[in-house]
Amino acid sequence: MLLFTFAAMRKFAISDLHGCNLTFQALLDKIAFGISDELYLLGDYVDRGPDSKGVLDTIFNLKEKGYKVRCLMGNHEHSMLLALRNVYHYYDWLEAWGGRQTMDSFNVDMPSKIPQKYWDFFKKLEWFIQTGDFLLVHAGLNFRAKNPFVDYESLMYLREWYQDIDYHLLGDRYIVHGHTPVSVGQTELQLKLLERQRYIDIDTGCFAMHLPGKGHLCAFDMTNRELFFQKNLDDVSGYWKSR
Repeated sequence: MLLFTFAAMRKFAISDLHGCNLTFQALLDKIAFGISDELYLLGDYVDRGPDSKGVLDTIFNLKEKGYKVRCLMGNHEHSMLLALRNVYHYYDWLEAWGGRQTMDSFNVDMPSKIPQKYWDFFKKLEWFIQTGDFLLVHAGLNFRAKNPFVDYESLMYLREWYQDIDYHLLGDRYIVHGHTPVSVGQTELQLKLLERQRYIDIDTGCFAMHLPGKGHLCAFDMTNRELFFQKNLDDVSGYWKSR
């Protein structure tokens, strides 16, 4: 993985890595992520793909080298935390969420055997981030709630919320989110309509290589309003064979 240095700072958002570390590193190379840039990761680092541990280690390595990286809580991290303390949820996470691939990447047979530093990372993840005019969330904002920013369940799990956007509350901000896989074409269209609609879904289904228009990891350059896509390079067949 080659990282570059640029004088001008750029802000990038990436979501839903799902254990696809080769793809993640290739996308960082494609955007020429540099020490002066900022990277915002919107959750779902684990499950389904073959190397959840590798994704987390890449994040750790970037931070240790002084790169600016901030990370949100995704529903898969939340589910993994539940699996640690609830045996019934553990089996659900293992089979239905793609947790088996996460366990294999750590080469362990119980969540409690995953080193503590990874659990500490999950517990410190942020719920939402505002940077400039952009609001970054994993899934969505529940504008029906009295305070959407403390409805943590919706921040992690909400789908089909665009029709409820309170544009008075949103003001001049733009919402960037993942969680709901869409095609590359849909993300590109949302960028074209960003000034009017004020939201963009950057989850282009990295692990969903079998679906039309998906199977890509997306980076959104918020500074220059530009999208970058990296076709999945990881072997996700282990997850799909278990469906």
